[in-house]
Amino acid sequence: MTQPDLVFTHARLLQPGQAMDATPHHVYCRGGVIERVEPAHRPVRAADRQVDCRGRWLTPAFTDCHTHLIFAGCRVAEARARLAGASYAEIARQGGGIRATMAATRAASEEQLLQQALPRLDALLAEGVLCVEIKSGYGLDFASERRMLRVARQLAQLRPVHIQTTYLAAHALPPEFEGQADAYLAALTDEWLPQLAEEGLVDAVDIFCESIAFSPQQGERLWQKARALGLGIHAHVEQLSWQGGAVAAARAGAWSVDHLEYLRPQDCAVLAGQGATAVLLPAAWYHLHEQQLPPVAALRDTGVPMAVASDFNPGSAPFASLRWSMNLACHTFGLSPDEVLAGVTVHAAAALGLHDRGRILPGQRADLLLWEMDHPHQLVLELGTAQLTGRWLAGQAITP
Repeated sequence: MTQPDLVFTHARLLQPGQAMDATPHHVYCRGGVIERVEPAHRPVRAADRQVDCRGRWLTPAFTDCHTHLIFAGCRVAEARARLAGASYAEIARQGGGIRATMAATRAASEEQLLQQALPRLDALLAEGVLCVEIKSGYGLDFASERRMLRVARQLAQLRPVHIQTTYLAAHALPPEFEGQADAYLAALTDEWLPQLAEEGLVDAVDIFCESIAFSPQQGERLWQKARALGLGIHAHVEQLSWQGGAVAAARAGAWSVDHLEYLRPQDCAVLAGQGATAVLLPAAWYHLHEQQLPPVAALRDTGVPMAVASDFNPGSAPFASLRWSMNLACHTFGLSPDEVLAGVTVHAAAALGLHDRGRILPGQRADLLLWEMDHPHQLVLELGTAQLTGRWLAGQAITP
């Protein structure tokens, strides 16, 4: 038997989706992959590196599967307007929202975008996030979208993190295509996307299906092109109104359908049948002062996997904290702590088409976190109490 190169001894394990078990275990890894999990009463086998967990909790690393991390500009004025009663749609129609960030992002250089994105990413990493999805969508022209995606790739070279990029040029209609939504969709689908994919900048595509953005019917063209290029599919759907986008995206093969406040309960069976993950974004719901809740009970009853993400962005969710979203998912959307922990590990990874992480099982990547805490539910129900004492990305220790 090949000798493991890393072993975690006497660790209590969080196994998302399984009953909580505080029995200590040894976890053996080799080549960045978990090879074996054994009860701690068995003798420890030799390994190149050994981490004595001393009864602390070992958990899968967190995945933040929906972020808009790269942008320029500041939109606190819009937050003040919302406090005064303005809605997200009203602000967008008055020239705010995505278009406001678009103007600032287009004016920023690649280096400026990079330097502004780094502290946002660092805030997520400090909470135990080791896999982050980053969307474009604030450039809305070829050069700016490309610049955002290039910055996302650079972040993965500068920080110990796995980054998955999502092309979201179908986020809003830019001013130069005013009244020409179909022409814009044709350009971003048939001209921009193939070139960006050829440059290796795109892992998946996304579209904002909403009354103030694009229809599911318009999305079909983008989804068809994504499938032809071998890319994943996400969709912003049913956030502000029901448009039928979740069902349409799921039938198109979407990895995830995101937001879902206005999803009809009867649509959940379709999502379950198509294997789509529902990504819930309570921070945006909270910040926008929304009242409509996603149909969590129907999602649960039909067996739709539920992920939780930060949706970090400058307008509707300006919170660079997955832990805050985890807490909100319980207190606003009614998820249990166990559902939330699965939602930021195994289900969040699945929402990105990644099935090799999120559990502490043989064959899974050794993306792991070591915590000083009494119970894993502290990660959800409390902020600032559980202490992160170790991080490993593919079995390599990350220094603070």
